[in-house]
Amino acid sequence: MGILSGYRVLDCSIAMAGPFAAQRLGDLGADVVKVEPVTGEWQRHVAAGGAQGNKINVSFLSLNRNKRSLAVDLKNDAGRAIVHKLATQADVFIQNYRPGVAARLGVDYESLSTLNPRLVYVSMSGYGEDGPHAQRPGQDLLLQAMSGAMLSAGRAGEAPLAAGQYLVDAVTAYTAFEGALAALLHRERTGEGQKVEVNMLDAITTIQMQELSVFTVGGKPQTRSAEPHAHVYIRSPYGTFATADGYVALAMPDLDALSHILEEPRLAGLDPESAGWDQRDLLFQLVREALPRKNTAAWMAEFDAAGIWAAPVYGYAELVDDPQIAHNGTMVEYDHPTEGRIKTPGFPIRFQRTPSEVSRGAPLVGQHSAEILVEAGYSRDDIARLDAAGAIHLGQGS
Repeated sequence: MGILSGYRVLDCSIAMAGPFAAQRLGDLGADVVKVEPVTGEWQRHVAAGGAQGNKINVSFLSLNRNKRSLAVDLKNDAGRAIVHKLATQADVFIQNYRPGVAARLGVDYESLSTLNPRLVYVSMSGYGEDGPHAQRPGQDLLLQAMSGAMLSAGRAGEAPLAAGQYLVDAVTAYTAFEGALAALLHRERTGEGQKVEVNMLDAITTIQMQELSVFTVGGKPQTRSAEPHAHVYIRSPYGTFATADGYVALAMPDLDALSHILEEPRLAGLDPESAGWDQRDLLFQLVREALPRKNTAAWMAEFDAAGIWAAPVYGYAELVDDPQIAHNGTMVEYDHPTEGRIKTPGFPIRFQRTPSEVSRGAPLVGQHSAEILVEAGYSRDDIARLDAAGAIHLGQGS
């Protein structure tokens, strides 16, 4: 039994941030009902990275395990009534519509909290529910650009580079997950539900608490220089460097030890703090010129022996085969009825008494519509009429 066993979550979200947050709750044992259109959430039909599955695209699979699918038309009065009924029995409701859409569909906080005052209602948006940017598209790259983070690394005069993952979506998902748990704790203590608002701009801004405080309190601007330092606020050498067969990352190494290993006397005897800032491009260049002499494994052996902070730069092939990943059980595997054997990252928190588990893979669209409606009190005849009226979709297995 998961730690959230017995809690019901209605997930009306799409794309990544909302479904990821809801999946986290499902991983902990909550009964997550994915409320999606009768044609299925759009990410079922969009192949992220070109990775099309047999019937379900990989991006959807990765964000919707441990959920049941209810395929319902919220623009249909009977369909909306179903969601209202389910909301009276739910603990958490999650949506990430653009501001104003939830109200038009009749699933805004005011409507649902009237039906269920104990409901924890998580509303996710790009920039906030009101304000000058409220109607702007809340897309990951656009929020990375606005967050200031891109200008904390790289070369002066070159275009800023985005993170290699959907960073803002992931951070927002974790923020919503945290908010839902905190609001549930409050409800358990007081009996009160509440609205929880999370937006992508605040989420990506607040994880930069150190960098922004260096600017706002310390008065240090983001100053990129000629070499591609990994962070403008950390002394050189700090970044990734080519070796004979790949790349290695170095983080604030002891310069005397590095001088010995690289056989580079110009690194010896320097004060790491003053030289690390005043001569940061020179230090970076000296390291960059030395590392191609050996392969990554050889350098890593020497760096580890000297206590220098270093790491090989992995691709996904190396990451999933790393022995620490295997030891931690980071990846989970399970069988899916249409997609075969699935291997994907699992839940990263370990609970001694209530471990997370994969009880079901990502559902087929409407797979659990009949099951969920029977639980809510609808008869088989009611369900047949709703299906005939187009208010719901009864998918395979429903």
